[in-house]
Amino acid sequence: MSKLCLVGIGPGSKEYLTFEAVTVVENSEILVGSKRALKLFSDVDSEKIELGAHNMGEVLSLAVSKACEGKSVSILSTGDPGFSGVLKPIKKLAGNLKFDVIPGISSVQICASKLQIPWDEANILTMHGKGISDSLITLLSNGKPTIILPNKTIEETVNYLFNHGIDPDRKVAVCENISYEDEKIIKTSLKKLLNEEFGYMCVLVVY
Repeated sequence: MSKLCLVGIGPGSKEYLTFEAVTVVENSEILVGSKRALKLFSDVDSEKIELGAHNMGEVLSLAVSKACEGKSVSILSTGDPGFSGVLKPIKKLAGNLKFDVIPGISSVQICASKLQIPWDEANILTMHGKGISDSLITLLSNGKPTIILPNKTIEETVNYLFNHGIDPDRKVAVCENISYEDEKIIKTSLKKLLNEEFGYMCVLVVY
């Protein structure tokens, strides 16, 4: 096992942690992750470094440096490290340092299972913190359900779709706070989404 591990921790509840993820984390000297991610491992006796949008580059660089010094470091990535996770930035930062990737269960997978969508037959698009993707409108015209991790809010995405001529009566679903006690799934039309309030942790499906 490499000194640096990118560990997928699933959508946020312990029920979706894999045995491998738990084993790797429990054997790490340093854990790096969001406040929500670190809370999953509050009983693990290791140094914990909080990661946020405001210090992402700095903390990821620190994690790589600690691993280069010989410390065993796990970077906790919500969902899977390879999907809107830490794999992309770490590949740029790691240089010659070898690291391992422990896959996790993505909210996209769970959303697809909740809605009984074969997710290998759907469009899957992440705009998470990246801005609205120019490919979104094109994807919505190919006849497949489109599973979207929105950039910031559901409202932002809905207004974008309206402004680009998408039918307001188009059928949609939103999975919010997947795996948490307050998980919510709404099936409705695009126009009615603006009557609902959603938090940040949502997956949007447009049929």
